[in-house]
Amino acid sequence: MRSRRVARNDSIYESFSDMALLMLATFVFLFVMILIVANIGGKTSPEMLKEIEDLKQQVAKEQQKNKRLLREMSMLQAMGAGGSAAQTRAVLASAGLGRGMGRHDFDIFIRGLKALPGRKLHLVVDATGSMHGLTQFLIPVLRVIAYRSGKEISAVSWYADNRVGTYHGTMGDMFDKLMQNAPFFGADETIGHAFVHLAKNEPVPSAYLLIGDEPPTDTVHYHSIPAPVFTLPLGVNNPEAKVAFRAIAEQTGGRMLQLKFQ
Repeated sequence: MRSRRVARNDSIYESFSDMALLMLATFVFLFVMILIVANIGGKTSPEMLKEIEDLKQQVAKEQQKNKRLLREMSMLQAMGAGGSAAQTRAVLASAGLGRGMGRHDFDIFIRGLKALPGRKLHLVVDATGSMHGLTQFLIPVLRVIAYRSGKEISAVSWYADNRVGTYHGTMGDMFDKLMQNAPFFGADETIGHAFVHLAKNEPVPSAYLLIGDEPPTDTVHYHSIPAPVFTLPLGVNNPEAKVAFRAIAEQTGGRMLQLKFQ
């Protein structure tokens, strides 16, 4: 039974890897064909130059996506093949949650998520300037949280300066869109506005997972948030952020987990 399950998982990983390589090959082929046509014509118009530049950028993006997908496949394959405990330990250790009180807090955090009915987890991420470059280090931790809690990341939203963006799709696609499209500039952490927007425009999840390094600059109406908010404050040197994120968690029925990246 175990061998058949592993074989099936392997075929899924191979299929996704093949799809990624096929997409990359398609863009490379189109790029080469445009260059051939340009050379045959003996000259390049401004439109042709723009198409070449656009394809160059698309090929570069597909290369990055392919690298990311291959890393994800390696991680998921290790989990599926019985390596999840080692993967979890490595990720939690990097976030300062590998042992002692940090691990204790993480386990309580996970138990709180597991106890909630339903399987949907909606990530809400600070996309102001102070978060620039931090989000990518969170992705392995978020995967472990989803894996250990049994929840599905159903949507990823960002907030900044009274703006909100929300993405749906596979976990990898949503993280890609967050990294590529969220502004990561601005100075107003409009958390209250974000939750008002999400309550009106998005399905209610089992829980929200709020991630940021600054306290809200607007008013958060706790009782109008339709699901518990579990919080991950990153501002270890910002006591105001910790106080605010703890209040949001406690007032909505969630829990707070503080990360200390090592």
